[in-house]
Amino acid sequence: MTKVIECLLALALCMAFLTQPHARTPAAADALLAQVAHADIDPKPYLISEKYDGVRGLWDGQTLRTRAGNVIAAPRWFTAGLPKQALDGELWIARGQFEKLSGIVRKSVPQDDNWRQVKYMVFELPDTPGTFAQRHQQIQRIVAQANLAHLVAVEQFHVADNAALRRKLAEIVRAGGEGLMLHRTDAPYVTGRSDALLKLKPHEDAEAKVIAHVAGKGKYAGKLGALRVETPDGKQFQIGTGFTDAVRATPPPIGAQVTYTYRGLTKNGVPRFASYWRVREDF
Repeated sequence: MTKVIECLLALALCMAFLTQPHARTPAAADALLAQVAHADIDPKPYLISEKYDGVRGLWDGQTLRTRAGNVIAAPRWFTAGLPKQALDGELWIARGQFEKLSGIVRKSVPQDDNWRQVKYMVFELPDTPGTFAQRHQQIQRIVAQANLAHLVAVEQFHVADNAALRRKLAEIVRAGGEGLMLHRTDAPYVTGRSDALLKLKPHEDAEAKVIAHVAGKGKYAGKLGALRVETPDGKQFQIGTGFTDAVRATPPPIGAQVTYTYRGLTKNGVPRFASYWRVREDF
């Protein structure tokens, strides 16, 4: 009888542990992801910001992580003054500096001099009630109270109509920016891919997995000629342009996720004029 009681107590303790709430590890499923904006969108219901070409950073009040949930080895001084609440934003240096930023953020041992260049551009407050317009006001207050040079509230603005939106996009792109983000002012906080958040860029982009390297010919003999890739829905095609000499010499490994740009789809749903952009930075 004693053994039966002991077993029942052990089972009860196990069930109690399993039913206790545990902290979620930030990951892609816990972050808001943007849909693509259509060309003739009415921008009036949205707050608009520049799309920063950086590395997504999710702060849970204690630890800074990537979208994939991996810890970012930021210096202690970088995170010490951050508020003890969840933030979502982009680690960023400047327009056109993505490769430099990626190299800094990827290091397992952070280098202070490099991190002094990095800013944490905050654009969302995870799991916070209210509309996005209200959360944006909270972000501004939080950043002002923290008073850190590297903590920045992403600027949000309105435009009058689609023509003004297009002019703003052209202005940002001419200056070396990537595009615009449109977030519905009335949207509650949501996660996953949602039309509450839209991205507007001068070209379309998507992601695919590298499944083979195609050998180069002529001046590219002995180097990469093209990448054979597969989309999440199983379509396979080759990407043969957009590579630097460095990428051709050391291409993304088999299994890597890469981002490519394209101009529409064929009747079979294959991207047209696909061009390599970079390895996806979810590390």
